[in-house]
Amino acid sequence: MSSNISVDAGSLLALVLEGVVYGFSILMFIGTIWGLTYKQRMQDVSRPIAVVAILLFILSTAHIVVNTIRAEDALVTYADTFPGGPAAFFADLAQPTVVIKNVLYTLETLLADGVMIYRCYVVWQSVLIIILPSILWCGLAVAGVFLTYSYSHDTSNTGNIATNESGQPLEWAAAFFALTIVTNLLSSGLLAYRIWKIERNVSAVRSKKSAMMPIVRILIDAAALYTVVLFILLVCFICSNNGEFVIADMLVPTISITFYMILIRIALNRKRRNHSSVMGVISETERGNLQQYPVPSLQVQFMRNDSTAVYRVGDESQPSTFTTQSRKGSLEL
Repeated sequence: MSSNISVDAGSLLALVLEGVVYGFSILMFIGTIWGLTYKQRMQDVSRPIAVVAILLFILSTAHIVVNTIRAEDALVTYADTFPGGPAAFFADLAQPTVVIKNVLYTLETLLADGVMIYRCYVVWQSVLIIILPSILWCGLAVAGVFLTYSYSHDTSNTGNIATNESGQPLEWAAAFFALTIVTNLLSSGLLAYRIWKIERNVSAVRSKKSAMMPIVRILIDAAALYTVVLFILLVCFICSNNGEFVIADMLVPTISITFYMILIRIALNRKRRNHSSVMGVISETERGNLQQYPVPSLQVQFMRNDSTAVYRVGDESQPSTFTTQSRKGSLEL
């Protein structure tokens, strides 16, 4: 197609745009770590969330490093020795750097979707709820393995997996992205629905504004962003458009960003909940102290004679009296 971008141009554009999105993911990663650790003791830090955030950052960092090495190999290292030049090098999908990139992307996808499924189990507290998402996740893993294998054995050197003679790479790619979309939508929908349902049930007996509804909105936004990018990538694969390289490389840091959005919201919500609990304990303690040491009721009496004014202040049990004389100004306790 004349409107189709060339493989080498698409690969370079993918590297540039991935770097831009990766920069945003670094900021989101820093925000996630800050939200988890700021003014928190080490034993209070949520280790599972921290581990997931670090793993996502490592995988996205490794992906852009491998992508940079691939560009260097095509344009510098093997520019004059590879048959066909840089364009043919970028079109060779069996290169080790391409295989490593696919492995990293598959691992990040499995990690992200696995975390969402686990969150569904935590919120629903039911194994039955996550049976279908777990089956889809297993199918996603199988499709990812066969997709990577198909890439490593591609011999067409066209840069388009749709033109492979067996057609298997395209089939596995379509299955992989379709399963990712369904798994993401299903797990995010179940999680958001459960939180919304719980909040609706307790909103009638709670006067404070809900702290969980922002998480629902973040879940919807993250799922929408992730799904839109995946859908565009799937369309590019089906239409045999080389824009697939651009979207696929941008998708790796995008996955990290969508989950950093959720992790930051969860961390901030947990911190707000802990702060509310501390303030509640302080209020109860102060109320108990007031009950233990009640303030005595005061009685004030005022009597005036022609030459003497008398003020009496005290409680019912032990009143204290002081007398002042209008002209002498003496004070008697």
